[in-house]
Amino acid sequence: MVDQQHDKKEQRVINFGAGPAKLPEEVLREVQAELLSFAGSGISILELSHRSKDFEKIVNGAQNILRDLLNIPDNYKILFMQGGGTGLFAAIPLNLMTTGTADYIVTGSWSAKAAKEATKYGKINMVLPKESKYTGIPDQSKWNLDSKTSYVYYCANETIHGVEWNYIPETNGVPLIADMSSNILTKPLDISKFGLIFAGAQKNIGPAGVTLVIVRDDLLGHAMSVCPSILNFTIMANDNSLHNTPPLFQIYFVDRVFNWIKERGGVETMEKNAIKKSQKIYNVIDKSDGFYKCPIDINARSKMNIPFRIRDNDEELEKEFLSGAVSRGMLQLKGHRSVGGIRASLYNAIQEDEVEVLAEYMKWFHKQHSKK
Repeated sequence: MVDQQHDKKEQRVINFGAGPAKLPEEVLREVQAELLSFAGSGISILELSHRSKDFEKIVNGAQNILRDLLNIPDNYKILFMQGGGTGLFAAIPLNLMTTGTADYIVTGSWSAKAAKEATKYGKINMVLPKESKYTGIPDQSKWNLDSKTSYVYYCANETIHGVEWNYIPETNGVPLIADMSSNILTKPLDISKFGLIFAGAQKNIGPAGVTLVIVRDDLLGHAMSVCPSILNFTIMANDNSLHNTPPLFQIYFVDRVFNWIKERGGVETMEKNAIKKSQKIYNVIDKSDGFYKCPIDINARSKMNIPFRIRDNDEELEKEFLSGAVSRGMLQLKGHRSVGGIRASLYNAIQEDEVEVLAEYMKWFHKQHSKK
């Protein structure tokens, strides 16, 4: 009886959540194994002093392996901050809005939220005309860039709407700022094209509570006088992310995830996996004769977050689909409340065979209801 209860506790489901999202099982087990005694020290990582040599090694190690994974040039600093993506929505204008104005390319809810927050600190130029629905990325001929802008901001992957950029925007030398919270480390990047990249950890690199920032050196030293110290990139860079007590456990976990990615072939392998996994689901959608519909333009379809509706937004049928998914061990497939429907998030930790389970269920569900 005890063994049966233990097996039930150990049983894992497939977590298709948009964030906090599935974490690599190998990393979870590694962390579990040394939770009581970090590196044989006799104390837990949760108890470790942020001023200790052990933790300094973790921070430096995480920075070094990330620099290697993304081929980050030496003139960029890597910071581990707090406040999540929402904190960065404020930190970016507070640190970088040197001309009093900034350009925002809004292609979904998250870039819209970032633009709204930035209006507190200066003039915001909306590069694109306001859209009633976010279904793609308008052609650059429709863009309205401000010649006096401090920076150009965009969200590389909109998790709610499922819109992903398949190219890096051209800004003619103006610093490009990217929210990559949901697609960081899913493909190779030319970091030199960016002024700053940030990513909340809880989608592709670890548990919630730490935010990764990659910032070019020349953008440091320009913060507004009202910028709080913990949001000041220059202060955090000078103190190697240790200005105040950092989220030790989260940084430790992120370091383990970086190693997990490296051991599996780096971002090149992650990109190949992302293409294969997302294609499995899009193929089912596209071959369903309209039973499943993804509203996103084909050239802007996200490889990380796939939203779809069932039979012309039939909410009762969608509830049945979600209930059946849960009974089969597939969780968090419900679409965001602002758009409804279904959403499958296929971050790095999601395995191809897990995606196959969802694809086969989608085919089965379609077949069952095509008879009615």
